[in-house]
Amino acid sequence: MTDRETRHQQSMQKLKAHVDDKVASATEERGLLLVFTGNGKGKTTAAWGTVTRALGYGYKVGVIQFIKGLWECGERERLHDDTNLEVAIMATGFTWDTQNRESDTQACQEVWQEAKRMLENPEVYLVVLDEITYMMKYGYLDSAEVIAALENRPAEQTVIVTGRNANREVVAMADTVTEMQETRHAFNAGLKARRGIDF
Repeated sequence: MTDRETRHQQSMQKLKAHVDDKVASATEERGLLLVFTGNGKGKTTAAWGTVTRALGYGYKVGVIQFIKGLWECGERERLHDDTNLEVAIMATGFTWDTQNRESDTQACQEVWQEAKRMLENPEVYLVVLDEITYMMKYGYLDSAEVIAALENRPAEQTVIVTGRNANREVVAMADTVTEMQETRHAFNAGLKARRGIDF
């Protein structure tokens, strides 16, 4: 074995020992609160990836889409026949299209009732609150009510919150926070959103 191979093996042994220690010390089991936020692309896509993973194991999953619900959604199209998946959609679509605070608030409150029902159901393993951060920021939902629902959900239930400008209190209580950072976005260069790639 060369010196380089020996150094590499020693380095990997140290890394393995470190990883093994971390795995051994992770003993708590419960549902998680994950926040996917930031200006970069991929927050909803990451959430749908986790939905697919949970469905793959036969778990019940609930998805609430607060803004992009009227858009085509390839993941939703592919998974909609899965009897373990329930999707509720805010009927108004993008708030900048409707420009009507009253109707947006009403639509948001209606779909929030579905979200609350899912958040109270111990049989729902994963709940995705897609783009809920906007609803809290615009005042369509009371932040304290959302936080209380997250705090009081069943212990084994995982929740994913997506959207830009995530509420600070939600970020503070989250187990995992991923901030998507935009380095470059094709849309800003005039490229159209692409079916099967962007939606």
